[in-house]
Amino acid sequence: MPTTTDTEPGRSDSAAGGARRGRPGYDQETVLNIAVQVFNKHGYDATSMGTLAENLGISKSAIYHHVPSKGDLLRLALDHALAPLEAVGDDERARTGSAGERLEFFLRGTIRVLIERQSYVTLLLRLRGNTEVERSALERRRAMDRRLAELVVAAQEEGSLRGDIDPRTTTRLLFGTINSLVEWYRPDGPVTAESLEENAIGMMLDGLHTRDK
Repeated sequence: MPTTTDTEPGRSDSAAGGARRGRPGYDQETVLNIAVQVFNKHGYDATSMGTLAENLGISKSAIYHHVPSKGDLLRLALDHALAPLEAVGDDERARTGSAGERLEFFLRGTIRVLIERQSYVTLLLRLRGNTEVERSALERRRAMDRRLAELVVAAQEEGSLRGDIDPRTTTRLLFGTINSLVEWYRPDGPVTAESLEENAIGMMLDGLHTRDK
């Protein structure tokens, strides 16, 4: 099992908080994008800094010009998925209006983030919780689960969603449907992002609406 951040000896994770200047021809975002692809292909635990260097076409020491450790790459990558997802829940439109409207906004926003940051969300969904970085990310993800569950309950109580379906089951099914998109949706495929969003929302909510909606 890897250490929490897989830090190279002599390097401190305290350096991770600030932006780091990369080598010519590379920037931190480029390194991060390629690292996420490699993590998704091989798994985070199975990916060494040597594997990352090989895929980047640079030396291992060059990677440390961008980030202090493999664990910091993971932390940055997960924040690329979690920060916009959390922003959906913090948006005023997810907190004002009817519960049904807030629920729909939350679901649409989540779908859009998944489409826009598919590789990063894929990495988030495949976490095993083996490191502190992963466990922290999983707790943030569970907070979003709770937020969705609250919206489902509120929509049931106001009568905009059927009340005969267990809200915990509904929450799992809604997130399960959205999360499954990472396994098959392709931006260059025949389904546009707009039609995917509309189809997913229609499928998820039409069956949950009360009969008079």
